[in-house]
Amino acid sequence: MSDKKSSSGVDADLVRELAKVLSDEGLTEIEVEHGELRLRLARTQPFAQHMPIAYAPAPSPVATSAPAAAPVAAAAPAAAKDHRDDKLAVTSPMVGTAYLSPEPGANVFIKVGDTVAEGQTLLIVEAMKTFNPIVAPRSGKIVEIIVGDSQPVEYGQALLLLE
Repeated sequence: MSDKKSSSGVDADLVRELAKVLSDEGLTEIEVEHGELRLRLARTQPFAQHMPIAYAPAPSPVATSAPAAAPVAAAAPAAAKDHRDDKLAVTSPMVGTAYLSPEPGANVFIKVGDTVAEGQTLLIVEAMKTFNPIVAPRSGKIVEIIVGDSQPVEYGQALLLLE
């Protein structure tokens, strides 16, 4: 990678690489801090912006109010579950891709029901070709693994529940 810097001192290749991560992982925003450099990239998706507008008028007729209630009911338990489990959740400290094993084909770091020690590696999150171990913040039992292998994750997203 060459060191092409703009007049602001920002590495143009780094910006391109971050934009590729946004595109490849299907993310809408990424923020990176390194030393004094803080870089935030966000993208808009014109197609996605039009979809809510297309669906917004559909729930308003009385005939379609029943289907509109179903997604609300489906979303409510998930929101309640996330809120209830906040104290148990181990969250992602960064945007990236979660991996449940150290390499393809290897055994997973943890399984539901496993007892882990504080500091033990639970999974890894790859961000910008760097593999970052996510360690247990405390000893406990794995109650649920929320993310799948090779799944994109956001900053603050619950990865697993640790009792």
